[in-house]
Amino acid sequence: MATASTNRVAIYARVSTDNKGQDPENQLMQLRAWCDRIGYVVVHEYVDHESGAKGVDQRKQFGKLFSDAARREFDMVLVWALDRFTRNGMAATVVDLQRLASYGVSFHSYSEPHLSTDNELVRDVLLAVLASLAKLEREKISQRTKAGLERARARGRRLGRPAFSTMEREKLRAALDRGNSWHAVSIETGIPYSTVKKHARALGYEPRRRSAYEAKIAHG
Repeated sequence: MATASTNRVAIYARVSTDNKGQDPENQLMQLRAWCDRIGYVVVHEYVDHESGAKGVDQRKQFGKLFSDAARREFDMVLVWALDRFTRNGMAATVVDLQRLASYGVSFHSYSEPHLSTDNELVRDVLLAVLASLAKLEREKISQRTKAGLERARARGRRLGRPAFSTMEREKLRAALDRGNSWHAVSIETGIPYSTVKKHARALGYEPRRRSAYEAKIAHG
């Protein structure tokens, strides 16, 4: 149960553009009715028609919710379910909930009250448990990644950047011998500047300042 001091509520609803025919009003009606029963005032409603895998920068209303939370325009965020709030994985979910908590804003899931932070007695415990689960999630991903790399090595696949070939080295040397700057050599040969810099030094070449013409070309 939410605390009595929590009376300004922001509702967040989301439907995915990947699933046709969904209507956010189905979520909104239940959440508004819940607020009426509890006696809370809905001060904002945020609705996104985006995938929950997108973050704050990609969901316009989701981003606005956090901006308004930072200004303490409401006391609690209410969602129908946690997966309506985010589907970015446990680690990202913990970060979002901790961010709201840092603003003094609680979180309530209508269909999953056990995942809510509006009860101060369980908020810290819940966030700690979720953080532990997020750590386990990251470790599992890391283990799967390492296992995949080991399988690739066992099959003889070369990992990482391709080796700098003798042909590329000779092409680089020829361009450097013409006295051009490393930036110009990179443009001429199509070899990334960082690679030009690395191998030019290894070959004993000193950096040459760009000419005024080269600088003009580089800046359009």
